[in-house]
Amino acid sequence: MKKIIVLMMSAFVLNASMAQDKMEKTVEVGGSAMYPSKNIIENAVNSKDHTTLVAAVKAAGLVSTLQGAGPFTVFAPTNEAFDKLPKGTVGTLVKPENKATLTKILTYHVVAGKYNAKDLMKMVKEGNGKATLKTVEGGTLTISVKHKKVIVTDEKGGMSMVTIADVNQSNGIIHVVDTVLMPM
Repeated sequence: MKKIIVLMMSAFVLNASMAQDKMEKTVEVGGSAMYPSKNIIENAVNSKDHTTLVAAVKAAGLVSTLQGAGPFTVFAPTNEAFDKLPKGTVGTLVKPENKATLTKILTYHVVAGKYNAKDLMKMVKEGNGKATLKTVEGGTLTISVKHKKVIVTDEKGGMSMVTIADVNQSNGIIHVVDTVLMPM
């Protein structure tokens, strides 16, 4: 009897998940569906490609901020993006004594407001090939387009490509990027 109940509950959960997929237009990131009805953190914790980012957000104490009302546009670096940093950088950044530096880097990836790829492309066109966005950290990101892909350039000249655009969230939007952006 217990096995039947467990099987019925499993089937119910699976059907509920499939029903949610059909009701909401999801985007798959890191092997998981990202639901527009969930906030940035609720979705990010399910992406296998963003475990480093989630750990860093937790270490910086930014979870409650990114669960807030927003709206936010987040340029979310993948684990591979963090792996491009010099060896030991991430381990050093998540130490409590480096919280301020980590917070500065993470908030540099966040822009107040919701800017989808179409918005960014329009801004670039209106800006004759470039647009700038002010980050929550206070710096600027420069947006451009190359081969129909959105490119984000940091203040140090580092470039990151948007690999998955328009991952809608209840409190904003995520654009997955392939390189960590660095503030001045």
